[in-house]
Amino acid sequence: MRLKISLLSILFLLLLWSSSCRKDFEYASSDGHLSFSKDTVYLDTIFSTIGSSTYSLKVYNDTKDDVLIPSIKLRNGAESYYRLNVDGRAGNNFQDIPLYAQDSLFIFIETTVDLSTRPENVMLYTDAIQFDNEVFLQEVELVTLVKDAKFLHPTLDQQGNKTTIKLYTQNDGTEVRVDGFDLSNSELTFTKEKPYVIYGYARVPEGKQLTIEAGSRLHFHENSGLFIQKGASININGSYSMDQELLEGEVIFEGDRLEPAFSNIPGQWGAVWIAKGSNDNYINHLTIKNAEIGIYVEGNGASQTATLDIKNSQIHNSAIHNLWAKSATITAENIVLGSSGNSSLYCNLGGSYDFTHATIANYWSNGFRSGKALWVDNRNTTEAIKGMDLIQANFKNSIIDGNSSSELSLTSNGENLFNYSFQNCLIKFRDLNQQLEDNQLYDFQGEAYKAIIINGNPDYFNPKHYDFRIGLDSDVVNQGDTSFAQQVPLDIRNIDRTVAPDLGAYQAILKEE
Repeated sequence: MRLKISLLSILFLLLLWSSSCRKDFEYASSDGHLSFSKDTVYLDTIFSTIGSSTYSLKVYNDTKDDVLIPSIKLRNGAESYYRLNVDGRAGNNFQDIPLYAQDSLFIFIETTVDLSTRPENVMLYTDAIQFDNEVFLQEVELVTLVKDAKFLHPTLDQQGNKTTIKLYTQNDGTEVRVDGFDLSNSELTFTKEKPYVIYGYARVPEGKQLTIEAGSRLHFHENSGLFIQKGASININGSYSMDQELLEGEVIFEGDRLEPAFSNIPGQWGAVWIAKGSNDNYINHLTIKNAEIGIYVEGNGASQTATLDIKNSQIHNSAIHNLWAKSATITAENIVLGSSGNSSLYCNLGGSYDFTHATIANYWSNGFRSGKALWVDNRNTTEAIKGMDLIQANFKNSIIDGNSSSELSLTSNGENLFNYSFQNCLIKFRDLNQQLEDNQLYDFQGEAYKAIIINGNPDYFNPKHYDFRIGLDSDVVNQGDTSFAQQVPLDIRNIDRTVAPDLGAYQAILKEE
């Protein structure tokens, strides 16, 4: 009896199993009833021959029936520049794709477009993913803006290895080398005709000058940058832009990933490296974004030879420092040094610095930050050199601010010269633990400080998005010294400041709604 019941139970289970298996193979046609997470997939902007990021499309079966999608394919077929991955399989034409009731599947999309054989510099490339055929055809459009560019990169030697250049020599004599190449004579003038995409470090040869004209766009690949070696120089001739969205006159340095997801990721590329022995470098209307170090300037110690003259420029979102000057001689006017992973401005190992109408404001939000917005020292504990003279570090009509309690660090070795001054400046400084109350470097009533505002409200437009314009309620309105304003009569946006100068790079304006 028990055996009979057991056999009946087994037969019943087998019947259920076979029924469920048969259901897995019983599909309805999709018949145009699919739905999608978006009707158009925008793959944003890419450079010619450089692959895009991977984008996704979700396909839904909202019906109560398991369906079979007869085909999923690209409208342009095998000639399409797009690539698909459907349910884990790569290709451009897929047949009989099952999709269960109330379920979904992912399609991943990438593209690489080559404009080298086309006359245009910019092209809007389109295609579509097609589901099913004829009367039941459904489509999701694909759109990509493609830009042509001039690509500069290391060459290969006879062994197939990339050429390298020396950045510096360590104390033990070891050379530090990176992938890089020398710019040829024909490559020493950059124009706005096409953007430039640079792989590795592009070195300006000794005795040569790199000239970058207004409106030029430079895009750097990972671990890439510019290296201005001894005896060479750089001359960036950007201009004021009438259209503050197009920035037609601004020179812009940033990474080579143009997708919005990369717009605020720090450390995408290396640095602009001005080596020791490079003098008479000039920068006007330059914006630098998302570097490891925006500009690294190695100076000549006690020499008063001008290392860098920088005006009307902005450096934002560097992983380490926006501007790191080491024993350098720098004059800066109308400069904005925004958020960075350490100090926005690091005046290291002495030097000579003169900053007028500078906004130095570190509102870093990508993790822990140890450095102050402004850090000035004349010592170096990591090298044989114990210290260097800080001949001067003058800050006039400027803002030193950020999202930490204090944003000013002064570090003297007590032996070499350490000359500094702040005149008509806003300084954020809260000594919460009273660790510096006896440190004369922070005697805000002393001779080094004149007309100082401590912990005022700058009233920025949007510091988290690198917009350091100031509103009419700012505490720095009309607080500038007119004699300094006469030296820099226009703010970074070409607004006259001579009559009633505000502190920082911007004159206050009514905030936009």
